[in-house]
Amino acid sequence: MLLAIDIGNTNTVLGGYEGWKAIFTERISTDTSKTSLEYAILFKTALDLHGVDVSMIDGAIIGSVVPPLTYIVRTALKKVCGVQAYVVGPGLKTGLNIRMDDPTSIGADLIAGAVGALAKFDPPLMVIDMGTATTMIVIDETRSYVGGMIMTGLRLSLDALVKETSMLQGISLEVPKKVIGKNTADAMRSGLLYGNAAMIDGLIDRVEAETGTQLQVVATGGLAGTVIGACTHDITLVRTLVLDGLVEIYHKNTKSGADAKSAGALV
Repeated sequence: MLLAIDIGNTNTVLGGYEGWKAIFTERISTDTSKTSLEYAILFKTALDLHGVDVSMIDGAIIGSVVPPLTYIVRTALKKVCGVQAYVVGPGLKTGLNIRMDDPTSIGADLIAGAVGALAKFDPPLMVIDMGTATTMIVIDETRSYVGGMIMTGLRLSLDALVKETSMLQGISLEVPKKVIGKNTADAMRSGLLYGNAAMIDGLIDRVEAETGTQLQVVATGGLAGTVIGACTHDITLVRTLVLDGLVEIYHKNTKSGADAKSAGALV
């Protein structure tokens, strides 16, 4: 079994894969104050909950946008499973042609999301990841990563709104029945959810007008399922897209992965 770990600013997502199939996923809070031992305990607990013995783990890969945690998590995996994890970064093959001013500045999550999308869908593509930030990246018909947009994430917007206002309180994030809210909570939900949906729809329109192409749009991230249902565009939700991309990258860098792909194991 392969472990794929996506270290984000808010959450760290752990996935167990057999070949290219996700067997389980778990989400834990990202905490830079935790030691490698504490992360090792969390990972071991997650494996135990899913009935996975550490002897079953024969590889691991990490994608991280929190540099201080990369080494800590890598050390934790070594403690638990005895494997030396790959880390997405310079020197690791991704198969992705990045046409950006500074390709090294692109986050591992964006790279993995792009790789995961290209393994499942034909370009041109837009990949939306709704986490701490909402990111939208564009992959052209030549399978090249050509750029994108970064916006404040939905939860971060809500936290800022509550923090900076005296009368607005925290709310749950579910889509209200109507755009026009009849009370403060529904008005906030409408502004946040329909507002984000309208932003996504508008940016898709602008990118398609700028590129002169119709994009296939894929979304992932913890809050994506809540928002894309309110969008007018056809958007495909793939909850494990970043982990799937990490698995693709792992197999691109191992002989066993290349052999499996040539034998038809890639789906």
